[in-house]
Amino acid sequence: MLGARTSSLVAATPNAEAAVAQSVREMLGLTRAALSDDDAIAAVLDPAKNHYLGETLNLTSMAKLTRALNHATYTFRKKLSHTADSQDQRHRMTPGSRPVLVNHVDLGRVDVITPPLIAQTPAALERFNACMDRVWSAMRSLEEMGAAPEAWSYLLPNAFPVRFTESGDLMHHHHKWVARLCFTAQEEIWRASVDEVEQVRAIHPRLGRWLLPPCGLRERAGVTPYCPEGARYCGVPVWRKDLSEYQRTI
Repeated sequence: MLGARTSSLVAATPNAEAAVAQSVREMLGLTRAALSDDDAIAAVLDPAKNHYLGETLNLTSMAKLTRALNHATYTFRKKLSHTADSQDQRHRMTPGSRPVLVNHVDLGRVDVITPPLIAQTPAALERFNACMDRVWSAMRSLEEMGAAPEAWSYLLPNAFPVRFTESGDLMHHHHKWVARLCFTAQEEIWRASVDEVEQVRAIHPRLGRWLLPPCGLRERAGVTPYCPEGARYCGVPVWRKDLSEYQRTI
């Protein structure tokens, strides 16, 4: 179902752009004639107009206008390694229905997510695969000895995939995507965020155009330095790149 993606959009508010725009007009006491949908969406999501978005801290839940983003929701099917999923859970306002892991283990087949750098390095890949084979062999041996799944599952590696569904409103997805589109973000969550923003832009382009990494928001808001990471700056002027140009392997 995911194909080449890490995260696939499966449901969304169909009239999200109109709902967000109307909510902005209601808060400002303006009619459609006075504030078009495009201008209303820009008022809440364009950092050049909404300067809260250029701040280092996330202030969207504190500001009045950004609460309009609560009315657009998105649901994704995802596949992340155990490691990446543990980080993904830190975004508690985009909750997921995560599985009972032992019910997804096939002891007859190694099932892991291979880090890209390892996949691109033959010697490392050979060693990685050999290690995973040993892990699955050990789990099978424990089961044959009568160990309960709750016991042998402790051997599951951090590379074991977690498949689940995740939902959230645009206000909290916005915060997550801003943080995780940064080139210093964890590899899989970065890839999932790129996937998700691409798909949101495809169905809701007037909302999706403003889904940017932190440096993109700060550049648009006129806040310098554009990168908020200081010495951790990735060295790539991401604010100049379109999402389609994002390439990164760490």
